[in-house]
Amino acid sequence: MRALEFAAVRAVSGIVSLLPMRAVRRCGAALGRLAYAVDHSHRRTALENLAAAFPSRSKPDLRGLTRAMFAHFGSLLLELMKFGTYSPGQMRAAIDVEGEDRARQAYDQQRGVLFFTGHFGYWEIMAIVEPLHSHPISVLARPLDNARLNEMLERIRTRTGNTVIYRQGAVRKVLRELAANHGVALLIDQHIHTPDAVKVDFFGRPAATTSALAALALRTGAPVVPVFALPLPGGRYRLVSRDVRAAAPRALALDAPPVARCLIHGRSWSSPPTGSATR
Repeated sequence: MRALEFAAVRAVSGIVSLLPMRAVRRCGAALGRLAYAVDHSHRRTALENLAAAFPSRSKPDLRGLTRAMFAHFGSLLLELMKFGTYSPGQMRAAIDVEGEDRARQAYDQQRGVLFFTGHFGYWEIMAIVEPLHSHPISVLARPLDNARLNEMLERIRTRTGNTVIYRQGAVRKVLRELAANHGVALLIDQHIHTPDAVKVDFFGRPAATTSALAALALRTGAPVVPVFALPLPGGRYRLVSRDVRAAAPRALALDAPPVARCLIHGRSWSSPPTGSATR
């Protein structure tokens, strides 16, 4: 089954490599809408979570929002495959950078930099292009269950000079990177069940997010920079770096955006939604 899964992704990747990015984005959106139509479980979870998050929205509005969310993730998947085939020059031509001076100011402190974001917009592309306008970074990630797909994804993630840090021995590796004044990027928006979790209000319900970002910042003095990547017309992207943040665990946790991936996977909240939505 894993071999078949890998073969299917390779075939799609080969087709995507021949298309212009605008067409890839449209095809990805169509793929996402198809997933919305056939993936009843995730569609139901997304609708229930959105109904709890936006109780005043009508059921047609919620269905439209859910369909658009699936379409976005379809585009994200195919665009990442296509972006991985770009040369560094093509990557640079596809991005606009906003707040570039904030990362530079953070590196000037000589304590390393902690970049954080969520499963929001185009987070993978944000990391890939970071070395092209600043410095290579290390990305914290969980390996995919399919080892061959994970190797394929890692090649995309590291082709501009980045490295990937997996969970085993991650803290020690992160501390070494920060001590060398390197950047480390991590996602902080998934609901977790570890003792160090920090509870924050997320659309009126408690959500447990990681305190690792704040703990690392407090221990090392590394500045913290929120970053996001948003789509632009024509298959391009806008990269945004926000103001450097001080290390306060609850404040950093609250910076996590209300992210679509959590809404699809049901990982945002500690308790199940009280409402429901019609499929």
